[in-house]
Amino acid sequence: MRRTLRRRRLLAATLLLASVLIPMTAAPTTAIRAGSADRHEGNPLPAGGPGRTLTARLDKAIGDVRRQAGIPGVVVGLWMPGRGSYVRATGVADTATREPMTVGPFVRIGSETKTFTVTALLQLVDRHRVRLDDPISRYVPGVPDGCRITLRQLAEMRSGLFPYTSDADFTHALLSDPHRYFTPHQVLAYGFKHPNTFAPGARFQYSNTNLVLLGLVIEKVTGRRLADVLDRRVLRPAGLHATLLPRGAGFPEPHPHGYTDQTLSGAVADATDWNPSWAWSAGAMISDLHDLRRWAYVVATGRLLSPQTQAQRLKTLPTGFPGTGYGLGVFETNGWIGHNGSIPGYETVTVYLPPQRATLVIMINTDSTSQGQEPSTLLARAITAVATPANVYDGAVVTR
Repeated sequence: MRRTLRRRRLLAATLLLASVLIPMTAAPTTAIRAGSADRHEGNPLPAGGPGRTLTARLDKAIGDVRRQAGIPGVVVGLWMPGRGSYVRATGVADTATREPMTVGPFVRIGSETKTFTVTALLQLVDRHRVRLDDPISRYVPGVPDGCRITLRQLAEMRSGLFPYTSDADFTHALLSDPHRYFTPHQVLAYGFKHPNTFAPGARFQYSNTNLVLLGLVIEKVTGRRLADVLDRRVLRPAGLHATLLPRGAGFPEPHPHGYTDQTLSGAVADATDWNPSWAWSAGAMISDLHDLRRWAYVVATGRLLSPQTQAQRLKTLPTGFPGTGYGLGVFETNGWIGHNGSIPGYETVTVYLPPQRATLVIMINTDSTSQGQEPSTLLARAITAVATPANVYDGAVVTR
């Protein structure tokens, strides 16, 4: 019964979720100033007075969550123009060697991949290569009810297509061999064998099926591999030099080890080199702190899109998660715009608060839930409660 329940909830969130406390001991704290080449750079929080108090409160809030949630290592970047910046790495990158976490590593960013995929799709909208209200059947055959499901509904998670990550056979296949390579059509087949869960547009349901289909649309229309389209049209124009969509399990150095209890036995495993191909355009990308900081601004302000298309992107609809609305591959939670990510071993949050021009990036090396919530969400809530109490990060979009 326990295994059955785990399989049902497995992978149904921004990517695999579970709960465990990982034993840990204190590790050094690393603090640096972010690169001054970024035009959104802020000065470090002042050494004395209010700045010192805020830094101490942030240190405590992050430390408390890290200990309570059993997070091995945490990287946090918070930039607030006019108030300063806070960049910290705490805990360990490797629970065996006790190597300390640093602010410079690459991490798997899970469902933050969706913001990149949808940006590429919306660029095609701006170039009049596709229309948001086109049916998916125009581009990908064999989609259940595909003649009624639009690209817009896929991007806003309102298609009604069954999430392939909720299929028990898929879960077993993945966890039996987490190094296996999956093609997009292989993972879609797991979802397509189920009836659609509701009529197109009827409600919100987080489904990676939607984003894999949009990845196929981009490849169909451009005639190029998705990774190449993202690199040429999104990553390079945005000035992101440490972000990529890997073909397989490749993982640039340096990177922390990532830990998960999403295993057939429920035991904690090192998922660092697990193959993320099953997540592809929905969750397989890799990035670092500096790039995610820049990307938060690009997504929230629509720098790569026309104003009209960006306005459509940011038009959010209710999700059923308190305080959180979902637009086209992006969410808004109490003023913060962006996305979170979760994949075996890693979680991230990348959000931007327009009124204060504030940016928050969180990277951790576990996806094991605590208190029934993703640990990255607990961190984001604690950090914003201290730094932006009028705009507390309310929660992330997950499906259990």
